[in-house]
Amino acid sequence: MMRMSYISRIEASLKRYKTIHTRKATSRVIDGSYNSIYKGRSLNFDELREYVIGDEVKDIDWKASARSGKVLIRQYIAEKKHNVMFVFDANRRMLADTEKGNEKREMAILSAGTLAYLVTRNGEYVSALYKGEKGLQMHPFKTGLANVENILNCYHRDVTSKNTSSLDDVLEYIVRTMKRKMIIVVVTDISGMREVSETTLKRLLLANDVMFINVSDGGMAGKKVYDIGGKNYMPAFLTSSKKLAKLEKEKREQIINSCKNKFKKYGVSMTTVDEPDDMDARLIELLEKHKIEMR
Repeated sequence: MMRMSYISRIEASLKRYKTIHTRKATSRVIDGSYNSIYKGRSLNFDELREYVIGDEVKDIDWKASARSGKVLIRQYIAEKKHNVMFVFDANRRMLADTEKGNEKREMAILSAGTLAYLVTRNGEYVSALYKGEKGLQMHPFKTGLANVENILNCYHRDVTSKNTSSLDDVLEYIVRTMKRKMIIVVVTDISGMREVSETTLKRLLLANDVMFINVSDGGMAGKKVYDIGGKNYMPAFLTSSKKLAKLEKEKREQIINSCKNKFKKYGVSMTTVDEPDDMDARLIELLEKHKIEMR
């Protein structure tokens, strides 16, 4: 039996910070603010359709597939069931620290996990996609907290120092191959947001709702600053320079503002997380902004 370590931490955090209003707000946003199709599992059979990547193998109608020569899926109707896909940036950058000194991978897991926990409790279907060292890792749409726990643990395992994957490549894959309508939550950092092209963004938005969770980046100032790419500590004469620290901070702010303008242009909501203490509030801010922009 799977040990629900991340789920337990998320539940403890929600209880500790008394976020009962968070759950209500999330349910309200999910129920009424998206244009996703309401397809899922129920007792009411709808139709057969051709298999697409991410479908459950157990839904394949083998007899109908044999007759048609195509792999066909039984599709069911379930009211107000959404397909929520979490697209993670698994690049080795996520092993670095946030501005507040937390590991970026851990903040990506906790922020996405909290949102996945809330939508799962609301009965939605949750999936995940990212690129590991061995290629694309696809978690099919499922319900249940065990599914969320599995996604979070697999992502933790696959963010390694050798992973140089591109987030834009993962999003391009969705555009090319995924035919179902989804709520897509992209979890990345400043570099990942910058590399997402406007062309990819526009194509994603043709059929899906898209939101971004930006995990903040730590600065280069400090006593011991480790360079993930170079696999060594940066020289003290660089990390102790106030002038360089100021220039780096200004550059980061410039990139962030550029990303915000790009997302605003296409009605894409974004929030930034950097520590567990205010993460729940940031996520609700994200959902509320998205609800307003969808009106």
